[in-house]
Amino acid sequence: MKKEITNYHPVAAAIKIALCGSLLFSTSLIAQETTEAAAEQKAENAAVEKIAVIGARGAPRSVGDSAVPVDVIGGEEFSKNGTSDMVSLMTAAVPSFNVNAQPINDASTLIRPANLRGLPPDSTLVLVNGKRRHRAAVITFLGSGISDGSQGPDISVIPSIALKQVEILRDGAAAQYGSDAIAGVINFRLKDADEGGSFEVKTGQHYEGDGDLRQISGNIGLPFTDNGFANISGEYKQADPTSRSVQRSDAAGSAAAGNPFIADPAQVWGSPEFKRDAKLFANIGLEVAKDREFYLFTNWAERDVEGGFYFRHPTTRSGVYSNDDGASLLIGNLDESLGSCGTIAARTGTGDNTRIRDHADIMADVDALPAHCFTYYSMLPGGFTPKFGGVVTDTAIASGVKGELESGWAFDASMSIGRSEVEFYIKDTLNPSLGKDTPRDFSPGKYVQLEKAANLDFNKPIDVDALPYPLNVAGGVEYRDETFEIYAGDAASFEVGPLASQGFGIGSNGFPGFKPEDAGSFNRYSYAAYTELGAEFSDDFRMDFALRFEDFEDFGNTTNGKLTARYQATDEIAFRSAVSTGFRAPTVGQSHVRNVTTSFSPEGLVDTATLPPDHPISLQKGGKPLTPEKSKNFSIGTVLEVNDWYVTLDYFHIKVDDRISQTSGLKLNQADIDALLALGVNDASSFTSVKYFTNDFDTTTQGLDLVANYGFDLWDGRTTLAFAYNWTDTTVDRISEYLIDGELTTNISDAKKEQLERGLPRVRGSFTVNQNYGDWKGYVRFNHFGAFYEDHLDNGVLLEADGGIPIEVGSAITVDAEISYSINDSYEISVGAQNLFDAYPDEHKWQGIAGSKYPTTAVMGINGGFYYARLNYSF
Repeated sequence: MKKEITNYHPVAAAIKIALCGSLLFSTSLIAQETTEAAAEQKAENAAVEKIAVIGARGAPRSVGDSAVPVDVIGGEEFSKNGTSDMVSLMTAAVPSFNVNAQPINDASTLIRPANLRGLPPDSTLVLVNGKRRHRAAVITFLGSGISDGSQGPDISVIPSIALKQVEILRDGAAAQYGSDAIAGVINFRLKDADEGGSFEVKTGQHYEGDGDLRQISGNIGLPFTDNGFANISGEYKQADPTSRSVQRSDAAGSAAAGNPFIADPAQVWGSPEFKRDAKLFANIGLEVAKDREFYLFTNWAERDVEGGFYFRHPTTRSGVYSNDDGASLLIGNLDESLGSCGTIAARTGTGDNTRIRDHADIMADVDALPAHCFTYYSMLPGGFTPKFGGVVTDTAIASGVKGELESGWAFDASMSIGRSEVEFYIKDTLNPSLGKDTPRDFSPGKYVQLEKAANLDFNKPIDVDALPYPLNVAGGVEYRDETFEIYAGDAASFEVGPLASQGFGIGSNGFPGFKPEDAGSFNRYSYAAYTELGAEFSDDFRMDFALRFEDFEDFGNTTNGKLTARYQATDEIAFRSAVSTGFRAPTVGQSHVRNVTTSFSPEGLVDTATLPPDHPISLQKGGKPLTPEKSKNFSIGTVLEVNDWYVTLDYFHIKVDDRISQTSGLKLNQADIDALLALGVNDASSFTSVKYFTNDFDTTTQGLDLVANYGFDLWDGRTTLAFAYNWTDTTVDRISEYLIDGELTTNISDAKKEQLERGLPRVRGSFTVNQNYGDWKGYVRFNHFGAFYEDHLDNGVLLEADGGIPIEVGSAITVDAEISYSINDSYEISVGAQNLFDAYPDEHKWQGIAGSKYPTTAVMGINGGFYYARLNYSF
């Protein structure tokens, strides 16, 4: 359903009231804190609470008693790192959690997609304090194959200092939590102390002298009357960009031909610039009556991120400088009544001779053009490299009441609303069709994701004569409303200028603006009912069963179930297993979004339009309405607890049918373009190919997770060893075939299939040694990254002989280390390094094509070593 939209922030006012109210009410009580109470709170916060609230809807259980694999990571672990964003922190802590570098990848640079167990970001459900987190407005159009088209939550808005612990359920849980929980569930639990706190200052820099980080963060616990708490956390950071680039061959060719305007490097590959990144979280709880607790947690976050784009070469960029692959310049005739403009050669020779003419010779011909003739070579003779960025704003609030009824039923009634907005901008580019009157900076528009939810949950242990222990019964209902909005950009970002009919491109080059006819509000609601039964048949054997029915406005209903079992064979060894079905509903954005991206192909840079699957051109190319992904999960594992050893080994098998992703780029012929023009798509002449979202393939993902922890006393201190290993293998089982223009074809290229199967390291592992000794503590962590395949620059072609640019990247090992000293009970100083020995992924032979020195999707990163210092004050 499409609606008129207005620009508003429905949760901002509520968040401000909640935050300001708790601060005003509680600030006067800070002075009452004693040194003894603060010290006790510090010790309490340092302890890792090995109790998880995910995995079952009954009472929380210890990790060791869980029938499914759950990792619990204490908040302190996230502070012991040089990286500052939550996505990177999770990668360091969980081997099956991966995030690629995203140096030049459209909106993926603003919100990096992360993958759990080799599946896309929107196959992992994210919770905060047990409540579903809303999705980000960003849709990953260029996601290195695995994440193409995904729309997952933005966990980077969560400051690490706000966390009490993070719980990671590594098992399918759609039957318990609904859509998206195919790979697993991540629950971020916020701090809930009513006293004490900490402040932290961090600074760092890469070994190469760039990427400077400046960050401050703080957390404070305050009493909220005598019966409650208000725990507030904030973070602010800035980070400079990095560059790991070499000069492009075509740019070097122009410079060698005497062009003094070519930048070196012409294109930058590296981390984007974080101009500002502010985050604020509040967690509030209040006992309002006996067995009644009111709770509220809320956040506001905003960041401005700016990165690079592809270099536009001054003699070859189609639609701007040339339309014949650089043989001659593209010249616009501003007044055809004054005569033709002729041609200007841009290179010498013919056929395979691609030598660029001397700059002076080209300029002499350009200067001789009549006044009514125009070429961008006269305006920007050195080409141009756009800068692309966006302002990401994230707000959310969740509130409810939980407690116990007189009948013994525990209940939890809650409502939540979350909003993610990304407002794009692009600089140092142009709208080619406007000629010399084009602006250089544009506002292409924005996306907004708005989600509302209401939940009512119950659970109670019920005595059953046939069971030695009470049967735990849980259930509930849920209502969700999801809206995706597209706002049009400024007129110049999509305007069809006077030179469009002469072959000049339309819209802001690199990221054309959203047109008014693309703008709109698209909405869907759903409701669900679910139940869960947990039975302990003896002291050693327990089973749980979950069932969930969910109905969606646009595609109907789905029912999913889950069965788990745990058997304690001896005091030391337990076995566990789970089998379940699941689903992931297509997002409203995936069904309705429109976008244009620029990527590489064997023919050079191409502009590819992403259209809704029900668009006429999509239908002509095999498109059809989206349906949910369907999954079958199976896992089996063992838990070993001997003395100070804690070891888990789990095998998982995930079958996903009708996976939702973008197609590979489908080339448009002139008939397709004419059809688009007839439909009013006035910029269709700029498109080389189209993509759309589709349920196009099936996959099987299997793997092993091994976690081992051991602690012992050493040198009057405590030593802990932690080993984590993950092996994940994905196979594409089926790809849909379509009859298009009389030919049987597929929408998934061989290169994309290879990315789906090998685009992430199949093996990830880490070994960490932590040592505490008096006022000193520190750790050393060894990280192993397995080999992987990269379809460099999203080229879309598998074989080098066919014009592809594949990269086989070898395995790598990095080392992180940190040492800390407690100056007194309040102050602690730490110094450390990530990637201590400055390791890099393999260099590759395609560097000259776009100037990227390293594989751009490397999970280990492309920036090398990073050293940092941190000062922490606790009270």
